[in-house]
Amino acid sequence: MLRTNTTASPTPPQAAWSASAVRPRLRLARDPYRLTLFLITVLTISRIHQHFPMLAKVRPILVLYLFAVLVIVLNPRSVTLGNSFRTWPPKLIAALGVLACISAPFGISLGASGSFLLHTYASVLFYAFLLFIGIRCARELYTLVWAFVVGIALLVWQALAIFHLAPVIGTSVERLAEMYSYDANDLGCVLMVGLVLTTLAFLTAQRKGKVASAALLVGIGIALARSGSRGAFLGLLGTGCALLWSLKRVSVVKRIGFVVVVAVGLALAAPPGYWTQISTVLSPTKDYNWDSSEGRVEIWRRGMDYMLDHPVFGIGINNFERAEGTISEKVRRSFAGDPIRWTASHNSFVQVGAELGIPRLILWTSLVVGAIVSVTRLRRRLPREWPHGDPEERFLYLATIHVPLAVVGFAITAFFLSFAYLDPIYVLAAFVSGLYVAVTEKARRTRLLG
Repeated sequence: MLRTNTTASPTPPQAAWSASAVRPRLRLARDPYRLTLFLITVLTISRIHQHFPMLAKVRPILVLYLFAVLVIVLNPRSVTLGNSFRTWPPKLIAALGVLACISAPFGISLGASGSFLLHTYASVLFYAFLLFIGIRCARELYTLVWAFVVGIALLVWQALAIFHLAPVIGTSVERLAEMYSYDANDLGCVLMVGLVLTTLAFLTAQRKGKVASAALLVGIGIALARSGSRGAFLGLLGTGCALLWSLKRVSVVKRIGFVVVVAVGLALAAPPGYWTQISTVLSPTKDYNWDSSEGRVEIWRRGMDYMLDHPVFGIGINNFERAEGTISEKVRRSFAGDPIRWTASHNSFVQVGAELGIPRLILWTSLVVGAIVSVTRLRRRLPREWPHGDPEERFLYLATIHVPLAVVGFAITAFFLSFAYLDPIYVLAAFVSGLYVAVTEKARRTRLLG
């Protein structure tokens, strides 16, 4: 006889799964560890704590990390440490972390690389590890998807109510400025991932959740317009087309509705000069990014030179801007006393290749491409009845569509940003791993109960 457990873990995973099997709908996990991960995800994605100086001084994410470790020590059964080696994403990310450390001494500045590894990248990897061991079933994955969506909602609120538009010097364009740790282009990348996960939340939520996620889709469209990001616009086009094509089991009306809702928000909120800015996408050779020494094409070309000059270990993690100001071609061509701009790579693939070398570029690209291909293959192996099955089965089926689409949205926008070592792709990798784990356990439990 099955027992219904009204509270989430720290009971064994099998008990939590048995409990969720008799529920008529998916609910958020509310045990201490999942709640901690929920808060970490909300803060990591939204950066909302930076808006409140007193809260920021407490370093809430670090405090939550320590609390998560405490929960694991006091209740080891709240996580599954074996998940760290059960699927391929955590192994690949661990390899990237180790190789980044190994390459640092061979770069152009060990101090810059070491500082970044300790203060930024280590936090990203630790957060990913907490996610890997913390997703054991559909309910827990569902909880963390909603955590990402809540983080996006807070980020959209800041983009609409906190951050202000400012004119771009020398143009008639206005876009968001004076943000916290994100700039306007970064915002576009995070919002593209959030757009897809919000769509997943809409399709699997009850009435209140659907209303909230539908409103958020409009907000995402408005925030994308205010960002003024051309990369985000291209991401919206690519992801929107992929969404329309992939959701074949969702009615055409709903599929078109998702795109229309976002497009309406974008069209109504487009700031002055937005469509003029976007129109330059149709004539890239006329844009400064094509022929300026500080444009993206020239920066990418120099990045390729760094990679070819340092093919094995690269110039060291977090050293691209330093290379621009010290060893680049533009430095060799400048005169003494000329100002040299230390420019970011503006391309995550170039960033990894230049800073970590060709072998690490292959691994990082495998993380992005593998997340899309492997989950697509996983969906094809799911039982045919899952798209119309119980709430867990339907959620897992839809997640195998939306998680790869979120990676597609990330890949398109990250092609124009230095986003290789920031959280979104590592969170998505954890969702990929969690999908494998949740699908396996759901299938096993279904066989046992059947």
